[in-house]
Amino acid sequence: MNTIQSAAIFDMDGTLFQTNEILGSSLEKTFDVLRAEGSWRGDAPLAAYQRIMGAPLSAVWETLMPEHPDPIPQQADRLFLECLIEEIKEGKGQLFPYVLETLSTIKKLGISIFIASNGLEKYLEEICSYFGLHQYITDIYSVQRSAEGSKPDLVRMLLDDHHIQNAMMIGDRKSDIEAAKKNSLTAVGCQFGFAEEQELNEADVLIADFRELQTYVTHWLLTSNG
Repeated sequence: MNTIQSAAIFDMDGTLFQTNEILGSSLEKTFDVLRAEGSWRGDAPLAAYQRIMGAPLSAVWETLMPEHPDPIPQQADRLFLECLIEEIKEGKGQLFPYVLETLSTIKKLGISIFIASNGLEKYLEEICSYFGLHQYITDIYSVQRSAEGSKPDLVRMLLDDHHIQNAMMIGDRKSDIEAAKKNSLTAVGCQFGFAEEQELNEADVLIADFRELQTYVTHWLLTSNG
């Protein structure tokens, strides 16, 4: 495989995709089914999910349903994925503003674009297909590819697989910044996603929207390639 000189690695939820637009309704539908079957009582734990958004789904269900034995969390996982995909197909989700323009700009600069996400493969593929992202993206790395199930390990695998020399990691959560730092990448923190205060403190640069990334990436390309 040829060496890739420069790459931009994006998180998906809260970075490219406005997950909040479909998160609540999908979670409600999932727990409606569980309540009807007697597997859950009370409201859907939306606030708790929003606090841990971006974590692998296995960790999500351990947090949201700690006292529920298998196979109930696995059922919740399956139902939630189905609901998310249905919402995307119905056009209820949106990308953040200027995502398509920014991806186009980055690709025109000769920078390869990747996705590294804790989301499941079917979910990521549905977003990319619906919004036409495949024309910009070289490869998609779902957490399912990583035996360790962590964002730093997933990014390391991506870098090794594609022989990438220089890269930036763009994301909205602490795990994205950690993935960048542990792999000696430039860390770009997105202030418009799910990040809570202090999560992005270690980022090399912060952006309020993707227009700022378009401006920054040209400077980064010049400095990272000497």
